[in-house]
Amino acid sequence: MALRFEVLGRFNRARAAQLTLPHFACQTPLFMPVGTQGTIKGLTTDQLEEIGCQIILGNTYHLALRPTSELIDELGGLHKFMNWPRALLTDSGGFQMVSLLHLADITEKGVTFQSPVDGKPMLLTPEESIQIQNRIGADIIMALDDVVRTTITGPRIEEAMYRTLRWVDRCIAAHKRPHEQNLFGIVQGGLDPVLRDICVRGLVDRNLPGYAIGGLAGGEDKDSFWRVVAQCTAALPEDKPRYVMGVGYPLDIVVCSALGADMYDCVYPTRTARFGTALVPEGVLKLKHNAMVNDTRPIDPTCACMVCKNYTRAYIHCLVTKDAMGSQLLSYHNLYYMLQLSRNLHSSIVEGRFVCDFLQKMFPKGDVPEWVCNAMDVAGIDISSCCSS
Repeated sequence: MALRFEVLGRFNRARAAQLTLPHFACQTPLFMPVGTQGTIKGLTTDQLEEIGCQIILGNTYHLALRPTSELIDELGGLHKFMNWPRALLTDSGGFQMVSLLHLADITEKGVTFQSPVDGKPMLLTPEESIQIQNRIGADIIMALDDVVRTTITGPRIEEAMYRTLRWVDRCIAAHKRPHEQNLFGIVQGGLDPVLRDICVRGLVDRNLPGYAIGGLAGGEDKDSFWRVVAQCTAALPEDKPRYVMGVGYPLDIVVCSALGADMYDCVYPTRTARFGTALVPEGVLKLKHNAMVNDTRPIDPTCACMVCKNYTRAYIHCLVTKDAMGSQLLSYHNLYYMLQLSRNLHSSIVEGRFVCDFLQKMFPKGDVPEWVCNAMDVAGIDISSCCSS
């Protein structure tokens, strides 16, 4: 095991911790920007350090296709290749089963993809996924899982869950750098509490360095979403990090943190920036709207980021419709917002409170969604002053 996880503070089920990895000591709860091919679109690694990014996520499937894991290994690993001194996490390639299903064929042996680069078939087995990730050299690597959308029902969910457990054993056996890289297992089982429980117990029995909750953020209703997170976080070990995969909406991160999760990743903050949308305490601000033409305020007057200190909404409005600089500035701001939210969660938990002010700003009329109120109630956090009666 190449990590240390120390809980620094708790607020009921929520916890703030220090996660010490080979390349960086991280504070949780934490959000990880997605750099699919070793880059966060439009931002330099210096800028990412400047805004407090702790871990970047890289995509095994895409990196294996281009520039190839062999080349990355030859050039000293992904940290050196992309000039990133802090922590990295690579996914297993399993999510591409869902997102590129028209290109994939799933069997017990592994996943056969049709390469989007040259159209040739590419077999990704659990062993190959781990070998690729060992060459890439991230601090945290993910076991290959059989990913099924939560909106699918029937025997396929059970098949995928049991296959995920079989595949994790193959990943453990293939892992050649356990003292330098931490292999996380992924809890599957769809929206079925029985299957989720079987998968959690199976993974915990394997005593991995950390655990992820997978198969969510795929179109399921919010009530089902938070209940799966609540079930899994309650059953996973107290002394290991818990990672909810693919979650990037600020409200979802606040709710999952209240329920005891620690880590999150999503393309949402940077993808929505490229469409001209900024994240603000009240929700979102659409910079393409004509109302922004003469607006001389910053995106968020309460934000301390470089963009809010130096540029007006009117200027960014002018850019987002015509110039790449617009999406770069919004990406910078949105990631700063997510990382500041992570820092606020950490400090509020350490101080023995929780960020109810987040809900008050997002829902000033007290109309907090019922699913949020229910999740917070299960988390033991009283937000009655924020929720409508």
